[in-house]
Amino acid sequence: MSSKNSNQFDFIQFALDANVLSFGEFKTKAGRLSPYFFNAGGFNDGSRLSALGHYYAKALMQSKIEFDMLFGPAYKGITLVAATSIALAEMGCNVPYAYNRKEAKDHGEGGVLVGAPVKGKVVIIDDVISAGTSVRESVELIRASGAEPVAVLIALDRMEKSGTATEIGERSAVQAVESEFGLPVVSIANLGDLLTYLTASNDLKLQRYLPDVKTYRERYGVI
Repeated sequence: MSSKNSNQFDFIQFALDANVLSFGEFKTKAGRLSPYFFNAGGFNDGSRLSALGHYYAKALMQSKIEFDMLFGPAYKGITLVAATSIALAEMGCNVPYAYNRKEAKDHGEGGVLVGAPVKGKVVIIDDVISAGTSVRESVELIRASGAEPVAVLIALDRMEKSGTATEIGERSAVQAVESEFGLPVVSIANLGDLLTYLTASNDLKLQRYLPDVKTYRERYGVI
C-alpha cells in the first residue's frame, strides 16, 4: 500500500483490530442498511486511546492547517482532544486544549468551558460528523470567546449523503458543515480510503465485503 496513505491504512487496520470498524449488515440512524459500522467508543483502554491520539495528531500535522489550540465538544470530544494534545506534545507541538460541559457550572470556576482559555485559531476534534450539532455548538462557543475556529478534525468521514434510505440528500454531513461554517473538515480516513484498503487487502474475509461497500457508496456516497 502507498506510503502516502500509510496513516489512513494503519488507522483502518487499527480500527479493525479493535473491533471499532466491523463489516456485516448494520442499520444506521437514517434507516439505511450499511455494510460497515464504525464506533469510536470501542477505543476504550489506555493503549488504544494513546494510539488514537497519535493518528489524530498525524492527520492534523499532515493537513498543514495553522492552529493555536484544540477544542473537544462534550462528551466524546473530551477524551479525544486530551489524547490528541498529548500526542502532539510528544511530537514536539505542545498546544493548549479546552472542552465544554453540557450544563453550565454555577460554582467554582463556573461556566461551560473547561481547560485553557479559548483564543487564537482553534481546531475542533470529534469522532464523526452526523448531524453537525456538536460542531455547530462548538463554533458558537469558540466565536463567543473571541477565538477563530479554523478546522474540524474527525476519525472517519463516511462520505455519505444525508437523508434516509428513501430520501437522499445532495450533500454529506461533512460537506454541509464545510459549507455552513466555511471550515475544512479533516479526517484520519474516509470511505475512499476504506475501499482502497479492501481492494488491496489479501484477507479474503475482508475482500468479500468489497462489493457491498462499493454498492453502498454508489447509492449513498458523495463524489
